[in-house]
Amino acid sequence: MYTIRQVAEMTEFSPDTLRYYEKLGFLKPLRKEPGGVRLYSDDNVHLLKSLKCLKKTGLSLEEIKEFFQEGQICIHRSPVRDEEAATISGRINILSEHLSKMEEQRRELEEIIKDTKRKLYFYHELMK
Repeated sequence: MYTIRQVAEMTEFSPDTLRYYEKLGFLKPLRKEPGGVRLYSDDNVHLLKSLKCLKKTGLSLEEIKEFFQEGQICIHRSPVRDEEAATISGRINILSEHLSKMEEQRRELEEIIKDTKRKLYFYHELMK
């Protein structure tokens, strides 16, 4: 069991962010001690690390919430159960759509970089 400070250190989220994620429904402390001290589990820490990874891809909190609402999967069990297959399919759809958006952004950024390089070349040539 971990305190909010320990979880904040392990995940690099601030305690305020952890409370916010709790308010949004992403995170549920294992229990609250007298005085309001929150205690978190290893599963909470794992979820937060997954959330951080998804945020880095650029998924919105709404998309991340949908991702997690699909359900839990056990990655150490084979074969995949029916309800896990539905969860995995949902996650594949969310990530595939997001990947398409990121690839389009990359193409747009590559065009901007090319334009910038052409302008730089033009101005360097003017200076000669």
